[in-house]
Amino acid sequence: MPVPLIAGALSAAALLLPLLVTEAPRAETILVSNEKDNTISVIDGATLKITHTVAVGERPRGIVLSRDGRQLYVCVGDSDRIDVLDLESWKVVQHLPSGSDPELLALHPDGKRLYVANEDDNLVTVVDVEQRAVLTEIPVGVEPEGMGLSPDGKFLVNTSETTNMAHVIDTDTGEIIANVLVGARPRAAVWEADGKRFWVSAEIGGTVSVIDAAGHSIAGTVEFNVPGVPREAVQPVGLVFSADGRLAYVALGPSNRVAVVDTRSLEVQRYLLVGQRVWNVALSPDGKRVFTTNGVSNDMSVIDTAAQRVTHSVPVGRAPWGVVVKP
Repeated sequence: MPVPLIAGALSAAALLLPLLVTEAPRAETILVSNEKDNTISVIDGATLKITHTVAVGERPRGIVLSRDGRQLYVCVGDSDRIDVLDLESWKVVQHLPSGSDPELLALHPDGKRLYVANEDDNLVTVVDVEQRAVLTEIPVGVEPEGMGLSPDGKFLVNTSETTNMAHVIDTDTGEIIANVLVGARPRAAVWEADGKRFWVSAEIGGTVSVIDAAGHSIAGTVEFNVPGVPREAVQPVGLVFSADGRLAYVALGPSNRVAVVDTRSLEVQRYLLVGQRVWNVALSPDGKRVFTTNGVSNDMSVIDTAAQRVTHSVPVGRAPWGVVVKP
C-alpha cells in the first residue's frame, strides 16, 4: 500500500509546514547616540545585539542618516561640530561645521543641506554637506531644539524651548514666514506624510500641538493623563508616526511611557510602559516595531506595533538620546 503511505506523509508535511515557516531575518540596523559615553551603539535588528560601539565627539545627541544610508550625521554638542560616521568602516570620516552646541538636525530631501539647531546661539545653521561649509545662519527664538522638514523640503519647523514657539522657515529664502505659539518648552517637530499638518511636543506644557500647515494655526491638542503618574512627570518629547499614519507614538519622558495616539481623533488609545526617562522614538522600515531611547535606564525598548506591547529591553550606553533605523 505505497500510495496511502506517501499521501499520508505528504499530508503530515503539509500540516507541519506552517510551523516551519519563520519570519524573514530583519535587515535593519538600529543606531543610538549615547550622550554620556560619547558613542554610537550599533544594534543588529534581527538579533537585537550590539555589533559595534563607535567613539564620536563629546555629547552626541541628534542623529540623522544620509539619503543613501551610507553615513550618519551626529550632533556632538560639546565639540561644536557634526561628526560624519561611515556605516561600512564604522569610523568618523569627516567633521562638519555646525555652530555652537548643535542639538538636533534635519537633512533636506536633496541630501545636500543640513539644518542644525544651535541651542546656545539661538540660530539655525544651514550646512552644505558636500562643500563642508556653512551656507547661512537663521536667527530664531531662544534655545532652538526641534527640527522638522516638510516632506517636500519647502518648509522647516524649528521649535524654541524658551520662546515657546514653532518657527516656520521657507527653505528657499531662509526667512521665517510664521511663528506659532505652542505649549511650554517645545521639543520635537514632526510632519505628517501628506504635509498638511505638523505636530509639536511641549515637554513642560505636557501636550502636543497639531498645527495646520497652510494656515499656521493650531488644529488640535493632544492631552495626556497617565493613571498613577503625577501630571508634572508627563513630559512629551520625541514622536513618530506609524507606517499608515493612523497612529502617533509619543515619548512621555520621566513618566516612562509611550502614548499611542489616534491621529484623526487625537485621543490616546493606550500607554505603554518602557524604560526610564524615554527621550526619542524611531519606526522600523517595515513599520512593525518602534524603538525608544531611555536616558536613565540606559536601554532601548522595542515595541511591537501590531500587538501594541513592549517585547524587549536592549542595554546600550549611558544616557541614550537619539535613535534612527537604517534599512
